[in-house]
Amino acid sequence: MNNYKQYFPIFKNNPKLVYLDSAASTQKPKQVIDRIKTFYEEEYSNIHRGLYGLSEAATENYENARQVVANFLGVATNQIVFTRNTTESLNLIAKTWGRANLRIGDEVLITEMEHHSNLVPWQEICRDSGARLRYLKVDPNTGQLNSADIQSKISKKTKILSITAASNVLGTINDLETILRRFKNISKKGIAVGDFAQALAHLPINLEYFDFIAFSGHKIYGPDGIGVLWGKDLDALPHFLVGGGNIESVSQKLSTYQVSPWKFEAGTPNIAGALGLSEAIKFIQSIGIEKIRDHEKQLTKYALAKLATIPHLSIYGPKKITDRIGVIAFNIAQIHAHDVAQILADQNIAVRAGHHCAQPLHSTLGIPGSCRLSFGIYNDEKDVDRLIAGLKKVIKIF
Repeated sequence: MNNYKQYFPIFKNNPKLVYLDSAASTQKPKQVIDRIKTFYEEEYSNIHRGLYGLSEAATENYENARQVVANFLGVATNQIVFTRNTTESLNLIAKTWGRANLRIGDEVLITEMEHHSNLVPWQEICRDSGARLRYLKVDPNTGQLNSADIQSKISKKTKILSITAASNVLGTINDLETILRRFKNISKKGIAVGDFAQALAHLPINLEYFDFIAFSGHKIYGPDGIGVLWGKDLDALPHFLVGGGNIESVSQKLSTYQVSPWKFEAGTPNIAGALGLSEAIKFIQSIGIEKIRDHEKQLTKYALAKLATIPHLSIYGPKKITDRIGVIAFNIAQIHAHDVAQILADQNIAVRAGHHCAQPLHSTLGIPGSCRLSFGIYNDEKDVDRLIAGLKKVIKIF
């Protein structure tokens, strides 16, 4: 799998780097970088309404990028909205559908393992609407959702179920089909929202039971500043941001808006980001998501076995490789996570330390924070070996 490193210029320019922080953001393959560079050097123009060649070509390329995303997800093109990131996409749903439909007595159901992006927007909209925010509990021992909790907390009051496909801390792959089937059978008028920020670069997906999903380009080998909201029925949502770009007509007293998806893309969008995202998706497709998944399972299995040899090291999340993506959170007893990460950083090994934008989950686990390693397609067993050697040095120092 070292062969895939050659597609990522960062490793040529930093040959000693061991990058184990892909859950925060993935590195970028050369074709993504080149596509953005070409756009700015040879093709740049703003899109829509321009009648000259550069603008018409940029518009076509931008809309072709939307088509690439739609084909990747297996959905209609007019169901794809370009946003800045997962956070903006989830805020869009909360502040449009949530604001229009939530009332006192309604419930929004999320899980204890959610990233703050799929937690704070629901806190805010529940506070504003009077709806109740509820949590599906995580078993600290298994890193998985409590099945009895799923049975008891999904009810006719549940207007919104918003759930991560895979935990950015525990690596847990949630059993979405079981959870969403129950939700759809019980809450006939509710919507199901998926946070696919962590899952999309690692797993094949099924959108059958979802009404909306969100993800970010920078976590799937694409550029930052570009995200996606998919919605089964975007026209059912009121507009979100307003101004230039998404209007149909404007008078002194009244404005009307374009149809979806352009209704939600006010202002000049991240054109280069959309083109880069398109190339990132093509890169994933050129390898194949199943091959990526197989490589990740082998590497995660290897890493878990090696980590088990480190004294006083605790690993969080599911024990079975099939139940997790390549994200491993851990702590070493009596050594602060930040100290571990700093000593590893001194050895050119990049991991993340802290609460990983998942403070409620860390409270459930009974810890203030953790170290986290996370794999991309460019990682291999040599990276894991360097990590293990680095952790032995951490223990020796302390």
